[in-house]
Amino acid sequence: MTPNPEADALSRVSAHAAPPDGVTVNPAEFHGPLFAHWGPAMRAEALRSTLGGVAAADLRDRVGILPIDRRDRWAQADPITIERIMAAAGNDRGRPWPDALGSLFARYVRDGDRATYERAVSDRQERLTRAVIAAAVTDDPAWIDEAGDGVVVLCEQSTWSLPAHDDAHARRGFVLPDVDAPYLDLIAGEIVAQLAVADRILGARWDARWPGLRERIRREAEARVFTPFETRDDLWWLGYWRDVNNWNPWILGNTLLAAVLLLDDAARVARMLARALDSLDRYVAELPADGAIDEGVAYWWNGAGRMLEMLDTVAAITGGRLDAAGIPVVAETLRFPMRMHLGGDWYVNVADGWARSRGHEPWQLPFRWGGLTADAQVADWARAARRPGAPAADVAGGLPRLVRALADPAWRDAAPAAPPLPAAVWLPSVQVLVRRGEAGSATGLALAAKGGTNDENHNHKDLGSFLVAAGGRQLLVDVGKPTYTAQTFSAGRYRIRAMQSGWHSAPAPFGLEQGEGPAFAARVITAPQGEPGPAPSTDSGTAEFELELAGAYPLAEGDSWRRRFRFAGSGSGSASGSGSGADRIEVTDRWRLREDGAHRVHLIAAGDVVPAGSGLEVGADGHRIRITADDGTGPVAPALEVWELDDPELIAVWGPRLTRLVYAVSGRSGTLATVIEELS
Repeated sequence: MTPNPEADALSRVSAHAAPPDGVTVNPAEFHGPLFAHWGPAMRAEALRSTLGGVAAADLRDRVGILPIDRRDRWAQADPITIERIMAAAGNDRGRPWPDALGSLFARYVRDGDRATYERAVSDRQERLTRAVIAAAVTDDPAWIDEAGDGVVVLCEQSTWSLPAHDDAHARRGFVLPDVDAPYLDLIAGEIVAQLAVADRILGARWDARWPGLRERIRREAEARVFTPFETRDDLWWLGYWRDVNNWNPWILGNTLLAAVLLLDDAARVARMLARALDSLDRYVAELPADGAIDEGVAYWWNGAGRMLEMLDTVAAITGGRLDAAGIPVVAETLRFPMRMHLGGDWYVNVADGWARSRGHEPWQLPFRWGGLTADAQVADWARAARRPGAPAADVAGGLPRLVRALADPAWRDAAPAAPPLPAAVWLPSVQVLVRRGEAGSATGLALAAKGGTNDENHNHKDLGSFLVAAGGRQLLVDVGKPTYTAQTFSAGRYRIRAMQSGWHSAPAPFGLEQGEGPAFAARVITAPQGEPGPAPSTDSGTAEFELELAGAYPLAEGDSWRRRFRFAGSGSGSASGSGSGADRIEVTDRWRLREDGAHRVHLIAAGDVVPAGSGLEVGADGHRIRITADDGTGPVAPALEVWELDDPELIAVWGPRLTRLVYAVSGRSGTLATVIEELS
């Protein structure tokens, strides 16, 4: 074990940590993939030249956010989306705006609750988004006033940062924000972009009805976002003194969009653009060649997806001179969530990700980028989320994303498509295998297995774990993210059950938990299709994947615990050689240890779990699998431990309970072979 693993974990996930003593903040020019592609054209001097001859109004036009005076274009917005928004906006009218009270902010410090305050702020933002769209499509003074009220509400909010991110408590012991030193976090970026887009759309009407409102927006944007962005090199997410994650493109993209829409100084916009690109290059440099996101699909939307949105803005305002569509790692990262799709709204999830789509993802984004990169599979995957009679975009995605979707006639008119569902995916950077019997079909079994390290972003101790879906529906599962609290990103993170290796489908030699930190890692013994490469495998038939997992645990030098995954797809015959043609998954654990002892192998199941013959069956939503296990002397029956869920986020994904299957084995050496088959 590391000397202080909990402190190590805290250093990986802390949202607003200041540079530790002895760590140098280094904002020196960075040369990453963006610089390799664009060279000096992305630096401040060149960008001043690029933007210098462009009027601020023309820059705003390039971004494509349509002002209210473009009645022709607003009249063409997707009618189903507008109908839903108008109905919800009508329910808002006459009600008080949601209260984001100081007592709710203080709860993060007092009792660890962060969700209640976050929900209040989110409710304010969503109501403002609905009001802006209602005003844009109706040009009704009542809706223009409703939107103006929402702007004032947000401008009078003491901070745009969330309590879990704000640094006032760490710096000064406050349970409330320090209004004289605002922290620039994810939501501050979201709010400034929302206000900037609202100003772009409704500004002409506010000039007439709300003199002073637009100046107020700019005052707050300057104090809370623009000045901190330009002057604070200690903000960790800039990448000047530590690694970056999804915060980087998320905040940079929103800040840049707001600067373009709110500032009239093209030279200043050029300086901010150069700073933003230099920082973003540090994020892009950390993306692996195979495009994998170690935080999983749920964070792709607000990480890599935010990168794509920012790159869209960059290409627009530079007149296409800085176009990222041809950068290989950008194209590979675009493909990641499509490769993790299991079927319907189910996805391979890792870390703090959810196993199911939440229904409000900005699907227009990958659809657009699928076109930009001529990737028909990505475009089809996005179109697979289109539902006849359903909105083209959702308010929950935020005003900028909603407006982009409404302004895209190709997305408005896109017909549904079948998802690509690749037959095989191998991502060596994160050691993730995804395998199904037939490309393009969710029918049958799908296997996802994971190696990697316990130093990943939003890490869960999940090395060697796997999940199994039948008909696209997860039945052996990765629990995923519970509701965030103060404990989530603290030294007590791994006391949360969902983040422990004991609640993943992984072994537990001597009953041990996996360690945390970069020293605890899996080692690939056999990679799918031989040597791993940056491109996923697309073969059919049998696949094997073997990991050495001893390095994931605090075991003695020389100990070994190997786990082999074998997937036999339809048409390849079963692993037993029966030639049945049915999908079959084998997971074989083999251990060789210096000491004798009792061990456990865990499987986490969602749905009904019932004994059946020498094994048991797991079923949900009309899909069933049979699980049998044998230690070489005969069948092994697991003990069943039921987890009655009380977290609303977990219940929304899995229902009322999960079941842990505990297989007890022992000895200095041994084997446990687990077989999963689909039941019709």
